[in-house]
Amino acid sequence: MTSDTPAWAVMWTLAIAIYATCKWLTWRGEPAGTAPARKQAAYLLAWPGLDAAGFLETEARPEAPCRAAELVGAAVRLTAGFALVFGIARIIPADYPYLAGWIGMIGLVLILHFGIFHLLSCAWRSAGVHASPLMNRPLSSASLGEFWGRRWNTAFRDITHEHIFRPFASWFGPRWGIVAGFLFSGLVHDVVISVPAQGGYGGPTMYFAIQGAAMVFERSDFGRRMGLGGGPVGRAFTVAVLLAPIGLLFHRPFVVGIVVPFMRALGALS
Repeated sequence: MTSDTPAWAVMWTLAIAIYATCKWLTWRGEPAGTAPARKQAAYLLAWPGLDAAGFLETEARPEAPCRAAELVGAAVRLTAGFALVFGIARIIPADYPYLAGWIGMIGLVLILHFGIFHLLSCAWRSAGVHASPLMNRPLSSASLGEFWGRRWNTAFRDITHEHIFRPFASWFGPRWGIVAGFLFSGLVHDVVISVPAQGGYGGPTMYFAIQGAAMVFERSDFGRRMGLGGGPVGRAFTVAVLLAPIGLLFHRPFVVGIVVPFMRALGALS
């Protein structure tokens, strides 16, 4: 990297380096040698998930088939993502780069996580490989625990649960395991988001600290009595905790200084 390297390139380099390290850790921790070399290469290079045990197992375990509705849904989300990035964002006045950046960021998530990655899941499942979707209908979440534990970016959840939550939970108890997992997530996001943006430091870590504290509260006796574990109250609590502090995670220095220039590099913005 040089001083002329765009900030968005620094972000992608950091993100890919961290992801590659996580990928290697999961692959190294499994008896990969029992799987065919081409399947190992596929796990390392052609699947974004981090469940090496499931993907590499030689005897395929039952996996929900990819239904036609899944394919259509993924295609629709992929199309919507491209429309946001290369259509809607382009018509936002230049005086509102933060808004254009947010629209583009949502579009990129739809393209990658909800579009391409889901189509990859369908392809691998059709081939008999255990490759569950990384995004498992997050809008269906009735609690924070359900959202972060089962529905949002299960790849990152898998490695955090294995290498952060379980050790800390065994040493200090499950509550501290939850806190440690979210603080780790916050630090990783600070490295990928705040460092290349050269601003907003600590915002992502604070966001995930709030998520961890809210989940501990949700699972407390008082939280259960309030009905935070599900139902309408749980859904409202989940939406509020996820969205109210979202500006800490995707702060202005990142959106304007990283996302907007990246969209210009893609040709999505003039």
